[in-house]
Amino acid sequence: MIDGLVGGRLYGEAQIRTGQNGKRFVTCKVRATTNDGDTIFVNVIAFDDDVQTALLALGDADSVALSGALTPKVWTDKNGLIKPAMDMVAYRVLVAYRGED
Repeated sequence: MIDGLVGGRLYGEAQIRTGQNGKRFVTCKVRATTNDGDTIFVNVIAFDDDVQTALLALGDADSVALSGALTPKVWTDKNGLIKPAMDMVAYRVLVAYRGED
């Protein structure tokens, strides 16, 4: 397992899902920029209630930093180019602001 910290911008909206066991989780995509200016998508899943709440309060393109377990992957775009990606199980989240309590 790779433990990592990813900073970037939310791509779209976070989504609430329900697992086969009936437990709720949240998924989202974070668009992060690499040192050479390329973009990498991080597919995020969150099981922790506080992390879920923070992600659901964000909107498209809001800045976010997440820590958690990372799994490197690749995907093929519509032109046949192979692109890097990451899957993350987020344990903690840091946002620039908090929503109303």
